[in-house]
Amino acid sequence: MSVAQRRYFTEVSTLVDRTVIVTTTTGKTYSGTLIGINPDNLSLCLADAKDEEGKKMHRIVVNGNVVAQIMSAEKPFDLRALAERLERVFPTMVRLYEDKGFIWVMDKIKVTEKGVVEGSGPAAERVQKVYEQFISETRG
Repeated sequence: MSVAQRRYFTEVSTLVDRTVIVTTTTGKTYSGTLIGINPDNLSLCLADAKDEEGKKMHRIVVNGNVVAQIMSAEKPFDLRALAERLERVFPTMVRLYEDKGFIWVMDKIKVTEKGVVEGSGPAAERVQKVYEQFISETRG
């Protein structure tokens, strides 16, 4: 797999658990939470979906052969920017795993877009404070 292909799938995977609008080649439009993607054919699974007429569906699977567009209705979390911010506080102790959606700090504190999810103690509390400040600046 080429670097461009990996980057493409990383970008598409950042849309999982986010609200998206899917347009098909048949002219239909669906909006909902993207909960699954088949990377082989780009078939999509949407939860709590609505079609263009407002009809609600609990789940819908859209065949990748008819997907014309996938549009994000919200800005994805900037994990790279958070990693850069953490790097200033913890130099050389931050590793970004963007494709997996987390950051390791000091090989013992795991941070995701939801905050510190693994690790404890003063260092983890400091990481959580940096995370909270980052969130207030980027969303506020």
